[in-house]
Parts: sequence; C-alpha cells; structure tokens
Amino acid sequence: MKSNIAASILTVLLYAQGLLGFAGLTTVVVKEWSRSEPVLVVGVANMR
Repeated sequence: MKSNIAASILTVLLYAQGLLGFAGLTTVVVKEWSRSEPVLVVGVANMR
C-alpha cells in the first residue's frame, strides 16, 4: 500500500517537473522570438 502511494507521488512530481520544464522552455523561446527581427516569409504557391 505504501509503495503505491510513493509511486503515485513520484509520478505526480515527475509530471509537474515536465510541465515546469516545458513552460520554462516555452518562455525562453517566446522571449528570443520577440527580440528577433521580423522575417519576411514569401510563399511560392501563387508563383506560376
């Protein structure tokens, strides 16, 4: 019984750590993206 509770707690902690890591990575990417210069994207679908 105690091992099931410990396993559940570890699972929750690992899941929370993953979410925090993803949020941190997203924050860094968004900050770098907002500081970068705008890039002009040209589509080639309409070029014939």
